[in-house]
Amino acid sequence: MRYNSFEEMPVWQKAMQLAVKIFKLTDKLPRKEDYGLTSQIRRSALSISGNLAEGFGRKHTKDKLNFYYDSRGSLAETKSHLIYGYKVEYFTQIEFTENTNLIENVWKELNFLISSLKENT
Repeated sequence: MRYNSFEEMPVWQKAMQLAVKIFKLTDKLPRKEDYGLTSQIRRSALSISGNLAEGFGRKHTKDKLNFYYDSRGSLAETKSHLIYGYKVEYFTQIEFTENTNLIENVWKELNFLISSLKENT
């Protein structure tokens, strides 16, 4: 499917939703985490949609793929930080599950996007 802007991409929309959810989730973290978990998970979560947008703006498929791979890496990093936050009891089971489910959904859509681009090269 062809999109006129990255904002139309369902995977970007879900990635942005995840970034907003992570921002709100981390708002309650202790101040001692401002330069630790809070900063890292927010940065990695925001990087998912950012790399999708940047990839969308690239002309060549190889360039697009590189940014989409970076987006997938940031998605995995975000999940890792979320697991850590859950294990140290910063996040509840419900918060963890909701965000993990969204991460898995973005992961599947991102893999589909990457696969479809690779098939067209």
